[in-house]
Amino acid sequence: MAAGGYSDLREKLQSRDELRSPEDGASNGGSGGNGSAKARKRKYRDSDSDNELSDDSSELRELRESEARRVSGSIQQSSAFSPQDCALIEEKIDEVVAQGEAGLYREHTVDRAPLRNKYFFGEGYTYGAQLEKRGPGQERLYRKGEVDDIPGWVHELVIKRLVSSGVIPEGFVNSAVINDYQPGGCIVSHVDPLHIFARPIVSVSFFSDSALCFGCRFQFKPIRVSEPVFVLPVRRGSVTVLSGYAADEITHCIRPQDIKERRAVIILRKTRPDAPRLDSEGPLKPFPAVKPSPLRAKRSHRKADPDAAHRPRILEMDKEENRRPSISSHPRRHSISSENHGRRGQDNEKHSESSGRKVKMRRH
Repeated sequence: MAAGGYSDLREKLQSRDELRSPEDGASNGGSGGNGSAKARKRKYRDSDSDNELSDDSSELRELRESEARRVSGSIQQSSAFSPQDCALIEEKIDEVVAQGEAGLYREHTVDRAPLRNKYFFGEGYTYGAQLEKRGPGQERLYRKGEVDDIPGWVHELVIKRLVSSGVIPEGFVNSAVINDYQPGGCIVSHVDPLHIFARPIVSVSFFSDSALCFGCRFQFKPIRVSEPVFVLPVRRGSVTVLSGYAADEITHCIRPQDIKERRAVIILRKTRPDAPRLDSEGPLKPFPAVKPSPLRAKRSHRKADPDAAHRPRILEMDKEENRRPSISSHPRRHSISSENHGRRGQDNEKHSESSGRKVKMRRH
């Protein structure tokens, strides 16, 4: 069974053992191809640090070593980019980050997470919390045009170099993702979706050295990561190619403790022609634009209640007065004509000063 259904090696072993009985021997096991023929049922015990076999830890150690060899045997690594090459590409990555901060990319190009940002180019897909239904096989490509095209500098500075060195064939890459990690950032254990991406999976590291870990289990609050089956150092400027067992049969991750400085990785992949997409039927809808609401011209002939706009304020003032003891000496408010838009005053003299209208005073 592919490791996409397991979170780490221990779950694979436990699932394998549940299919066994003490009498059947190895007839129901061995699907992982580790060569073990023992039929004893293994008992596990959970701890905060890691799960351990209670009766034969030596067998677990042998299994882990066998698993590590299979992972290592399906990985290729090379140093394809000099420090000068890295410096130039890192400047371009900084430009991508700046454009993302300025909001110059399409909605699904940038995916932000704590201490890690993703930039999808060419093709993007839903994963993790974005999925309507959780679990392997539920990932979907975005519709065509919903992420930005692969930048020209990625083709010129990265893809062409890998094609000329024979790492990937011409025309292989149609999806490029830039993961930008801050110190302490991580990405949890996963398998690149088999129904979305063809193999191999190619990545190039920049800014600093780090490590890629296989077969880990993550726990949260606080975040903890179990002991990996295999740890692969990844250096600045190195190219890592995952295929076979390392790509399909075991999870990989980036642990928080392995990101000590800022690190970026460019992941180059090819989507399968039959990969499912979101809302694949019907024409592509344009991106929603915010339409300003039209301004309505004021109609001078409209009759309105002159007190309507001020009534809430008057009511609040009346409430304040009602809270105080009534004093007979307070002047009583009275209305002025509707042409003054409901303005009120204590007396005619104050009103004439504030409104600018001439008020004829009667002589007594």
